[in-house]
Amino acid sequence: MSINYDETFNKVLDHLNSIVKTETVMGEPFKLGEFSCVPVIRVGLGFGSGGTIGKGKGDEKHAKGMGGGAGAGVGITPIGFLVSRGDEISFITSDKKKGLDAIFEKVPDLVDKLIDMKKRKED
Repeated sequence: MSINYDETFNKVLDHLNSIVKTETVMGEPFKLGEFSCVPVIRVGLGFGSGGTIGKGKGDEKHAKGMGGGAGAGVGITPIGFLVSRGDEISFITSDKKKGLDAIFEKVPDLVDKLIDMKKRKED
């Protein structure tokens, strides 16, 4: 039996190609009023394959054989939207650690620092 690694590899890549698309994660580009929006994703991909042929001595203990396998993993993360209106184009992140969300997350820390500064000044 012969294993065609090129064929196996190409089948896996074809399948991954059908999965790893922006449309898979968030849908097609869309219009929102006068805005045109295009989803943007980050994709990570890993692939591995291997095979071997064993040449034994001919008895059950040391039989001849062959084997192979392949595996792949994909990580897809939405990172934001490319938004256009007229001649203006901007990027809106979906990461909550950026933009206004990041500022609001830091408010409790800022309040604590202000209280500490006020106490030091009073002392």
